[in-house]
Amino acid sequence: MPKVSSVIVPYASYLRVYEPLAAFPEPERDHWARYARRTDRPSYQDELRRSLADLLPTPPVPVPVHESGDAFVLDVDGVVCVCPWRTRLRGWQALGDLAEELPAPVLDAVLPPLVRHQASQDYERWMAGNPDARPWIRTATWHVPLNWFVLVSDEERTYEKGSGEASPVLRYRTPMVEARRRVARGLRTLRDTLDEGPLIDGLVDVGRWLEEFHPRSLVELDYGGLVHVLPAAELDGDHSAADVAEGIEALRGGDGLTAGEAYGRLVERWRAVRDRRSAN
Repeated sequence: MPKVSSVIVPYASYLRVYEPLAAFPEPERDHWARYARRTDRPSYQDELRRSLADLLPTPPVPVPVHESGDAFVLDVDGVVCVCPWRTRLRGWQALGDLAEELPAPVLDAVLPPLVRHQASQDYERWMAGNPDARPWIRTATWHVPLNWFVLVSDEERTYEKGSGEASPVLRYRTPMVEARRRVARGLRTLRDTLDEGPLIDGLVDVGRWLEEFHPRSLVELDYGGLVHVLPAAELDGDHSAADVAEGIEALRGGDGLTAGEAYGRLVERWRAVRDRRSAN
């Protein structure tokens, strides 16, 4: 059995929303209530292993045949909150992004065009009957989108170095009301001081996504597999949320120099991560 760290691929980060049981209609609410009482719930690593296992057959299975009935569970001040995996839905959505992630020859070798076409047709048919479906988890490979850091603060940062079989952990958790407030405040500042661009577009998109969930939800930004590609010293010194907050605050105060310095630190940090992708 390989060690946990040997199967942490891809190097991905995650943005998750944990909703209280009250947010779910019956009978789904009852399912999650019973699920939360289980003592054998799968872990973050189990979800990744299952998704990787589907890529081993020939031809590979890019999207599970059935939707996952699993979720991540947290107790938030005595309230049980769940984050459904929705692996099938996320798999369909991820297929649409692969063309931007991989060169065409590599993509065709990993997932043949016929397999992708069939999955795309399945997704279209499913969405016709589920037009309001949305995932509770967003994924980004080889980086953390800068707009995600707007949602959290440095005080909400947790870093555990890990030891032995325990993997390192770097994550932020914040109440939904705080995440939404920071998005609105950040958007006002960015629109007042910058031209339209990827940062603003990304923040608008993630803000709309957050509006789909219960106001008493919890938002989690997790570095996921990135903790296995970055040295411990870099993880320990990574305060990207603080840099983003400093940059936005500087823009609000008209201090372009400080904003530029904060942005420069972010660009340098995450360019170094993406350079490791090229090296691999």
